[in-house]
Amino acid sequence: MSPTSPSPAAAGAPAQATEREVPVELAGREPVLVRLYGERRAAGGPLVLHFHGGTFACGDLDDGRMVARLLAGCGAVVASLAYPHKPFPEPIEVGYDVLSWLHKHRVKLAGKAARIYLAGEEAGGNLAAAVAMIARDRDHPPLAGQLLLSPMLDPCTGSASLRDAQAQDDSPCKWAAGWAKYLSRLSDSMHPYAVPGTSLRLSRLAPTLVLVGQDDALRDEGLAYARRLRDAGNAVTEIVLPSTAGWEDSLAQGASGQCPCELMVKQHFGDFLSAAPPPAD
Repeated sequence: MSPTSPSPAAAGAPAQATEREVPVELAGREPVLVRLYGERRAAGGPLVLHFHGGTFACGDLDDGRMVARLLAGCGAVVASLAYPHKPFPEPIEVGYDVLSWLHKHRVKLAGKAARIYLAGEEAGGNLAAAVAMIARDRDHPPLAGQLLLSPMLDPCTGSASLRDAQAQDDSPCKWAAGWAKYLSRLSDSMHPYAVPGTSLRLSRLAPTLVLVGQDDALRDEGLAYARRLRDAGNAVTEIVLPSTAGWEDSLAQGASGQCPCELMVKQHFGDFLSAAPPPAD
């Protein structure tokens, strides 16, 4: 299906972001819904496939609104995907198919020189990292970068930052429960697309921004992945937002679309999106 043609915007500063929902038809699958944010610029700009947060078992497009609006506020056209809450590998297979759809329609969606990125927070960060690996392994489509925001990458749920967070919370660990539903078979935990954080093959991946909060339960696994990516020869930018930024609370209240650290986060997003060179077609 061809996407609804967005209204063209001037090739300078982005117009005020709009939001609309588009069903995407995929071969051999049920249609999926994407929520589009931002306006097309004739000269082209960032086109981001975004995976909302949650724990694999929860979260929806509204929960991803805050991050999607921040990206759109940096001049990107954002396609936020309502991926299925199903065990591995269904979410990443759907994600890769939608990425291919975006690439096919990139000029209509984001302009002539559109550059394609992946982005995701929490479980969505895991899915973004996995789809980036698939794009590398299939040599298509070319990616300009990936933005992994407090990514959920360690099924062992044993990092110091996560233990510290759990020590202040009497409820069962939501991260462990989410992993248990996503990795329905023991063998899945060994698959690099299911658990990118333990992959042994991390070279030739797209430039990466890893952004976490100082008090983030997922801080340590995000930073560990950033180090491994860098050691494998990839371009990596890692950002640790200070405790005063309120990043963790912003993710928890993503449906409100509000972020007290908006200016800080948009600066990091904008720097990354503008630095990554356009990939070769």
